[in-house]
Amino acid sequence: MKVALFVTCLVDQFYAEAGVAAVRLLRSLGCTVAFPPAQTCCGQPAYNAGYWSEARQMAEHTLGVFEDADYVVLPSGSCTTMLRAFYPELYRDNPKMFARVSSLSSRSYELAEFIVRVLGITRLGQGLAGQRIAYHHGCHALRELGIKDEPIALLRGAGAEIVDWPAATECCGFGGLFSVKLPEVSLGMADRKLSTLPEIDVLTSADGGCLLHLSGRIQKRGLPLPVKPLAAVLWEATQNRKEDPHAA
Repeated sequence: MKVALFVTCLVDQFYAEAGVAAVRLLRSLGCTVAFPPAQTCCGQPAYNAGYWSEARQMAEHTLGVFEDADYVVLPSGSCTTMLRAFYPELYRDNPKMFARVSSLSSRSYELAEFIVRVLGITRLGQGLAGQRIAYHHGCHALRELGIKDEPIALLRGAGAEIVDWPAATECCGFGGLFSVKLPEVSLGMADRKLSTLPEIDVLTSADGGCLLHLSGRIQKRGLPLPVKPLAAVLWEATQNRKEDPHAA
């Protein structure tokens, strides 16, 4: 199966290991992975700020880069939401462009979602056996795309214990421009969320913005909480793959 990796800005600038892990993981699952070098920002910052004309410019560029891809896979729930939910919104009054972006939207998937829903795989290996993991559900992935069970299934399938975290689905406070416009509230939301964490080995999420926000508060408060992007954790899950007879 041929996929094009849309690595996203935050992975490119802050979580390169997630991009590398996503390529290794997809290849290990039998996919041929292309990385179109002309890819740029998806345009979500402009969309969130109300600069829809500029967001459309980014959308049209992204459409040109990925229009011929069989599947577009992103290690980010937030940017996947931009392609799948917000691109069609940008062109609701332009039927021709709406049809083009809707076609791209239908072929765009967040990484864990792609592995479970398209490839039909829930067992990657046993590389996470014995680890206590907390999963943060980013708002875009959870509330816009309905992605909740897929990352949990992959983590549990690799032997991880997903801890009972009462605030797992609460917003972390990052929220696009929210953390810039209302920083005091944003920090309070992150601190409240972190205060509910049980003892864990690692905190992970599919969204780099959320991880950056939570990591900043973890470092500021001197908390001993390792944070890793989901793609890196899922690649780690494959490391004992030969020992798992149920792995794909």
